[in-house]
Amino acid sequence: MNRYILPLSVLGTAAGGAVLLKDFVAGGACPSKTTIPGKTVIVTGANTGIGKQTALELAKRGGTIILACRDLEKCEAAAKEIRGETLNHRVNARHLDLASLKSIREFAAKIIEEEERVHILINNAAVMRCPHWTTEDGFEMQLGVNYLGHFLLTNLLLDKLKAAAPSRIINLSSLAHVAGHIDFEDLNWEKRKYDTKAAYCQSKLAIVLFTKELSRRLQGTGVTVNALHPGVARTELGRHTGMHNSAFSSFTLGPIFWLLVKSPQLAAQPSTYLAVAEELEGVSGKYFEGLKEKAPAPEAEDEEIAQRLWAESARLVGLEMSCGSSERGQPLPK
Repeated sequence: MNRYILPLSVLGTAAGGAVLLKDFVAGGACPSKTTIPGKTVIVTGANTGIGKQTALELAKRGGTIILACRDLEKCEAAAKEIRGETLNHRVNARHLDLASLKSIREFAAKIIEEEERVHILINNAAVMRCPHWTTEDGFEMQLGVNYLGHFLLTNLLLDKLKAAAPSRIINLSSLAHVAGHIDFEDLNWEKRKYDTKAAYCQSKLAIVLFTKELSRRLQGTGVTVNALHPGVARTELGRHTGMHNSAFSSFTLGPIFWLLVKSPQLAAQPSTYLAVAEELEGVSGKYFEGLKEKAPAPEAEDEEIAQRLWAESARLVGLEMSCGSSERGQPLPK
């Protein structure tokens, strides 16, 4: 769980002060009123939490929304709920399991076949602090789902995004990336004792590095890509941390969490902002904390590491072997 260190004087006890603090920590609503009729948006992991709220926000703005989720039943229920709340009937559910390269390729192939363009891709899905599980293809689960799955998905959909330019890619990272390190000798934790927190931090650092390198490769295409830390939210993402399993933690830390932790609706505002704000047209390769651009960790700015990670990621997901050309026979970015 990400931690914010605040002066005790800021905390206060009065209800009014608590509300002000919550607003200060959480950030506000997306300031942009831009609508997106005619634009197609893909949101991964959109059946719950931040992803679902982001899909809802963008459906309210008139977009055609594709919810891409592992559990299709829950995904269809979320799509139905969003359609009912927004009266936007262009909200659809699609199966996508980011722990399966086969599923990612099948999803991308269907999008390529059925959608003329993709204007906005929001790589939102994630797992956090899970046990030492592996994906269908043998990747450490957090690296595989949070990063490698989105790496492959994004590359497969680049032609669709280019055709829709100006278009946008939004990658959800975390403040936790500052504690991350890319261990090229053991990316998948096959040699070291597994550290669930360190693995999560590595996956989130990889996302920022991917964002930086992809932005460099996309210069001049009209496609932008940015990463963000949405804030700490009350979602299912933290179910493996054990925080809520302890009566002591719930009783003692509950009031503090009320002050510091966002609702999914509030945590979806940064993703919405990066997706629609007119003032961000052309802004690419940046890292945002909430609604504000911030400098990421030093390792996230290392171009050599970013390029090496790209090459290794392409090898791991078989991008060069199976995806050496686009649908129109053009080479993928190098």
